[in-house]
Amino acid sequence: MTFEDRALVDRFLDMMAAEAGASRNTLTAYRTDLERAAESLSGNLGNAGSDAISRLGVLWSDLSPATVARRSAALRRFYGFLQEEGIRKDDPSAALPRPAFERPLPKILDTNEVSALFEAAEARAASDEPLALRNLALLELLYGSGLRATELVSLPRGALRVGQPFLILKGKGSKERLVPISSRAEKAVVRWREQVPTGSLWLFPSGKSHLSRIRLYQLVRAMAADAGIPPERISPHVLRHAFATHLLSGGADLRVVQSLLGHADIATTQIYTHVDSARLIELVNTRHPLADRR
Repeated sequence: MTFEDRALVDRFLDMMAAEAGASRNTLTAYRTDLERAAESLSGNLGNAGSDAISRLGVLWSDLSPATVARRSAALRRFYGFLQEEGIRKDDPSAALPRPAFERPLPKILDTNEVSALFEAAEARAASDEPLALRNLALLELLYGSGLRATELVSLPRGALRVGQPFLILKGKGSKERLVPISSRAEKAVVRWREQVPTGSLWLFPSGKSHLSRIRLYQLVRAMAADAGIPPERISPHVLRHAFATHLLSGGADLRVVQSLLGHADIATTQIYTHVDSARLIELVNTRHPLADRR
C-alpha cells in the first residue's frame, strides 16, 4: 500500500471510529480488508477506476462468497467516504462484485450437551480451585447471558453488583444494552471474584490486561473435551447461539432475543427461527386459532 493510500485509510478509519462508533475489532477488520484490496489493485487503492474495480471479481474468484461480500462492503464504504470528503469526484464501487450466498445456519448445542458441559464444570468448581471457579463463571456468562467474547473478557471487576441482576454493556458500535444475569450466574461470578486481586481492573485478568479472546476460545474447547463433547463443535460464539436458540425454543419473543443479543437489525436475529423448525411446526399445530377445529 502506498503512503498516500495508507493516509486515506487512516482518515477513513478515524471517521468510522468517531462518527460511526466502530469498535476496535471492526476497525482492524476494515484495515485488513482494505490492505488486501490494495494488493489486488497493485497498490492503487484511492485512485482505482471502475475497470480495475470490476476485475476484482476475477481476482477474488477463489475466495468464499462471504469473504468477497465483506471486502466489497468495506470498499463501498471507503469509496463513499472519499466522495463525501471531496477527495474523489466519482464512486467506482458500483463495479464491485456482489456475490449471492445463503447465510449459513449457526452451529448449536442441544440442551443435553449444554447440561453435560455444566455438570463437568460444576464438578471441577466444587473443589474451589481458582481456575475452575473462573471457568464456571465464564461458562455461566456465555450461555446464561449470550455475551460476545470481547464483551465477556473485557468486563471490569465491578461490572456485577450483588443484588443487581443485570449488566450494562457496551457492545458493537459502543451501543449500550442491558443484560440480565441469572442468580446462578451471579453466584458463580461472586465466587470467582473473591479470587481476583482487589486492585485488578478486570473481572478476568491475565498478565497486565484481561483474558484474550483466543485464550477464552481455548478454555471453552478444553471444557468441552472435559464434558465428552468434540472440541471442534464448540466455541464462545456457539454458546451465544445456543443461548438464543434455547430461549426461542422456550417461547421467548424474537424482539426480546434481539435486545438481549444486541443486534441492531432483527434480520440478524431471525436466523435462529430457522434452527428450531420442529418447535415452529408445533406452535402452528397447537397455538393457531384453527388448531382445535375438527
